[in-house]
Amino acid sequence: MTQDISIKYNISDNNLEELNAQAQQHSKTLHRILDEAHKKITGQHKALESMLVAIITDGHILVESVPGLAKTLMVKTVAQIFDADSIRIQFTPDLLPADIIGTKIYDSRSKSFVTQKGPIFHSFVLADEINRAPPKVQSALLEAMQEGQVTIHGDTHTLTKPFLVFATQNPIESEGTYKLPEAQTDRFAMKIHMTYPSKEEEVDIISKNTSEMYGASLGSEATAISSTNEAASIQEFCKKVYVDKLISEYAVDIVQSTRKPTEYGLKKDTQDMIEYGASPRASIWLV
Repeated sequence: MTQDISIKYNISDNNLEELNAQAQQHSKTLHRILDEAHKKITGQHKALESMLVAIITDGHILVESVPGLAKTLMVKTVAQIFDADSIRIQFTPDLLPADIIGTKIYDSRSKSFVTQKGPIFHSFVLADEINRAPPKVQSALLEAMQEGQVTIHGDTHTLTKPFLVFATQNPIESEGTYKLPEAQTDRFAMKIHMTYPSKEEEVDIISKNTSEMYGASLGSEATAISSTNEAASIQEFCKKVYVDKLISEYAVDIVQSTRKPTEYGLKKDTQDMIEYGASPRASIWLV
């Protein structure tokens, strides 16, 4: 298989060895990051792994969960591990687009308008209860999530790398919420459900939050064992991973089945359960 790949892409054996060495090095780094994160966060293995996948693929995550499941701590911890900045934005019905991306204000000293950047200018952004904000505010994230930039009064500003939006919505409360538009949900690489911890995990959580024995660990920040430069390097390496045509076709078959379920052997009533089929972005995210 390795020989077939090298012939198809005209890659020398030395280059393949170098790529394999890089893959092993990045794999070790990612495992160390997970281990470090679990020192601060009990359980939530799936959510943490999904967060790393999103970072690797330069994607974003939509999380559905009830309050109190360490979402803020998770974003803050991973940001500390990458030695990056993070912020939590509480979405509310009275929020304005300028509260997210920023605006221009008049500076009386220079007698000119200056750009005041919003909280979107952070590497890790926790958009808490994103469905509480009106659609106009939600759409303020579209350009940032897709293009990695924002436009403020005609001026384009590039966001820092890595850039991850970790958006949450509460499945329990529906009063005062707005449905996320399809254009918004299409920007997320994946949607995950965070569940309550197991009994053993919850006992461990209590110990870490009430016992002096765990006080130093609880109050301290996570160790920065990586960097934003390394995160960007991993993202670039991800694009070099060989994907066989069969894999791409399989991903497209999955996505196509959401648009034409009956053509893929699914029951006829499946069509009524799907409001919109997945877009080509879904094929890219799957690969």
